[in-house]
Amino acid sequence: MNFIQIADVHLGAAPEAGRRDDGQREKEIWDSFYKVIDICEEKQIDLLLIAGDLFHRQPLLRELKEINYHFGKLSRTKVVLIAGNHDYIRKDSRYLQIAWSENVYPLFETTLHRAVIEELDLAVYGFSYDRREIREARYDEAYAPRDMKYEILLAHGGDETHIPIKKAKLKALGYDYVALGHIHKPQMLLKDYAAFSGSLEPLDQNETGRHGFLLGEITEKGTQIRFVPFAKRQYIHLHLTVDIEMTHGALRGKIKEEIEQNGTAELYKIILEGQRDPEIVYDIEDLDYYGNIVEILDHTVPAYHYEQLYERNKENLLGRLIGHFMECEPESIEYQAMCEGVSAILAAMEERS
Repeated sequence: MNFIQIADVHLGAAPEAGRRDDGQREKEIWDSFYKVIDICEEKQIDLLLIAGDLFHRQPLLRELKEINYHFGKLSRTKVVLIAGNHDYIRKDSRYLQIAWSENVYPLFETTLHRAVIEELDLAVYGFSYDRREIREARYDEAYAPRDMKYEILLAHGGDETHIPIKKAKLKALGYDYVALGHIHKPQMLLKDYAAFSGSLEPLDQNETGRHGFLLGEITEKGTQIRFVPFAKRQYIHLHLTVDIEMTHGALRGKIKEEIEQNGTAELYKIILEGQRDPEIVYDIEDLDYYGNIVEILDHTVPAYHYEQLYERNKENLLGRLIGHFMECEPESIEYQAMCEGVSAILAAMEERS
């Protein structure tokens, strides 16, 4: 039996994507989800597991009708899904108002239930959230009954406020596989036994690295899974070091060159570091050549000769400021504050002169 595992799709989310986006990232999340369904059909996948947070918020009825239509077109694949902390089951949840296609097995109960798929000699166990937070370790005692050939646990959680999970407890449950959701970065919790697929697409600028889905197979010899990179684009953090010779134009060209090397389709957070000419001011907006920079952090400091400034200004405010902070580490907040203070005082002195 083969399967695809996805989680944390967050349909309806609109992640940061820079000034060129115009709503494109929200559409790309939907497109990626539908493409996974297409892969299920093309590869004749037996099982699609959705480990919570298919939606970023409470789904609309028309949205559910649309995804149910796509599920219903699958000729072989069975779909099992649970609701997570973002799309949790409320009393008026639209999840409960759909007549799901016969190949869809929703586990929307709030206690452990199972979906039995006779054709696969399989039972998938799971439950859905009925609120945003569940602090109890509710998977600790969710043991596999072992009355089917294959048994899978579909679970959503992994931090203090969303069903804490302990690896040792999870391993002792006795399933063939545990499909996990909630953590957005893909990771193997227990080799070929329990894994987070991560979000299908990265959802904010700190979700760097590859995103996609897990492809697995369960046989009498055991379970094997592998990660399949799939996201349309990724977030990349670029640390660029400037020096006293780097003008605004040179920096703009450097950023353009780095983005071209790493891919103009990707999304970037730029962190500027180092010492710049005190006369240089970087126009942050103008540095975004391709319109795919979500944030630029300027951590540069003006390359003043602080010792000389201190010796010439020991008796005034400027000297006292430098003397108080000059021994701080250049990366520290205190040193950064000193640099900004020195720049402000020098600018005021220049205006008065």
